[in-house]
Amino acid sequence: MTAGHPGKVVALAGGVGGARLVDGLVRLLPPEALRIIVNTGDDFEHWGLRICPDLDTIMYTLAELAPEERGWGIDGDTFHVLEEAARRGAPTWFRLGDRDLVTHLTRTAALARGETLTRVTATLCESLGVHFRLLPMGDEPRPTTIVTRRGDELPFQEWLVKERASAEVSTVRHGGSGRPTAEVLDALGGAGLVLICPSNPYVSIDPILTMPGVREALTQTKTVAVSPIVGRTAVKGPLATMISQLSVEEPSARAVAGHYEGLLDGYAVHPGDAFDAPFPILETNILIQARKDRVVFAGELLEFARSLG
Repeated sequence: MTAGHPGKVVALAGGVGGARLVDGLVRLLPPEALRIIVNTGDDFEHWGLRICPDLDTIMYTLAELAPEERGWGIDGDTFHVLEEAARRGAPTWFRLGDRDLVTHLTRTAALARGETLTRVTATLCESLGVHFRLLPMGDEPRPTTIVTRRGDELPFQEWLVKERASAEVSTVRHGGSGRPTAEVLDALGGAGLVLICPSNPYVSIDPILTMPGVREALTQTKTVAVSPIVGRTAVKGPLATMISQLSVEEPSARAVAGHYEGLLDGYAVHPGDAFDAPFPILETNILIQARKDRVVFAGELLEFARSLG
C-alpha cells in the first residue's frame, strides 16, 4: 500500500451501492478524472439476451433513469412484454421492463456482430448521455456461481432473484478466463486513488479483485473502501447473511475490512461502526439513497483520501 501518485480516480463497483457512490463522484469529478470498473460476474443469458445487471444499474443511475428508492431498472418502465411472456409460458422470474429490453437487444446484437462488451457499453452510455467511462472488468464471460450448503450450484442471478437468496451459501465461485481488459489495466496503472464502493465484497468486488494483475495494482495505489454494512445489517442485499455463512465473523464493517486485508489505506464507515484499525477511518453518514446525500458523501470521501497523503 502506498499513497500512490497523482492521477485518475478509479472506482470498483457493482450493484445499487456502487451505483449510488459513483453517482456522487460524477457530480464532483470531470469525465477524464474518473474511470468506473464494473463487475460482470452477474451477467447471464435470459430469453436469448445478454443481461449485464451491474453495468445497466450504474448506467441507468448516471443517466438519471433509475428510480431513486429501488435503485435498479428504469423509473416508470412498463412490463407489457413480461406480461405477454407469462401468458405464453416463458420464464418471468427476472423482470425485464419494456424500455430496459432495448438495452439488452442492442447489446446482444452488437456482441453477435463481434463487438467487445467494452465497446458496446461505451456506445450504450453515449446513447443515454453518460459521458463517464464504464469499463466492464472483462470482455469475456466470468460468471459467479453460488454453491449452496445443500450442494446445488446456481448462477448468481438465479440464487439471488429466482431463489430470493434463500439457500445458505457454502462457496462463491468465479468462472471464465478471468482476464481483465487492457482498458481496465490501463485505468488501474494510471490511478492515483482506487475507491472500493459499498458493494458486496463476495459477488461484486471479488470477481474484479481475483482477476490477474488487479490486486497487485491496488497494493501499489492508494486504496480506500466504503463499508456496505451499517451496524450488523447490509445497506442493501444479502451481504449480512453471506458474511455469517462464509466467514467465522458476525456481519460488521470490521468483517468487510478484514476481507480486504492488505489492500486498504483508509476506510469509510457509518457513525458507531469505527474500530481499531491499522489505517485511518472516516466515520460519517454512508447511507446515500438520496442524490443530495451521495454528493455530500462523495465529497467527504475524496477529501478523506486526499488527507491520507
